[in-house]
Amino acid sequence: MRGPIVTVKNDAGMLTDRKPRKALLLAEFLRSDQDGDLDLPQDGRLRAASASIEAALTAGKRPALQQACTRFLETAAEFYRVTATPVRVLAARPLRSREGGWATELFGDYHPRTRVIRVWMRTAIRKQVTSYGTFLSTLCHEFCHHLDYECFRYPDSWHTRGFYERAAALYHHSRGTPMKRLFWIAMPDGRWRIDWPRTNRGS
Repeated sequence: MRGPIVTVKNDAGMLTDRKPRKALLLAEFLRSDQDGDLDLPQDGRLRAASASIEAALTAGKRPALQQACTRFLETAAEFYRVTATPVRVLAARPLRSREGGWATELFGDYHPRTRVIRVWMRTAIRKQVTSYGTFLSTLCHEFCHHLDYECFRYPDSWHTRGFYERAAALYHHSRGTPMKRLFWIAMPDGRWRIDWPRTNRGS
């Protein structure tokens, strides 16, 4: 089991992970990649919990945001019948500089051993409160790592096409926005990158 699974953002966009070499892990990776379906509650419980997150972000109050995120994750955990994962809401995102003059911002992470989710509420440079959509998307993304281990019983939680589709389904359902089909571009190294222009056009 690897260390914390991080969510970063850079100019490369959203990429899938490389396929594992071991046959058993590869089979599980492909299962995750091919399964983009996620059961969703047929009531407004997650939408109500996410509305509290939006209100707390608008106010810019970290204690209130921490409480709202805890409520959201407890509500989701109850529906999926998994352990409620603790959450830590932190201030400005860490900025990681890399060779070549580019940098990545850490939006959130999930630790499989402790089950702790961490999310950052302010941008790295200007320290501004992040947008509601970005913050909720990150929280849903990290919770889907938790589901990979406790609900789907994967031996690892990879960023596959199926994983991104499950995370998107949870996000749009929780926010109350129409689900977008994700379109993909094949990369030379066998990975996939989301084609955002085509995804946003919906064709």
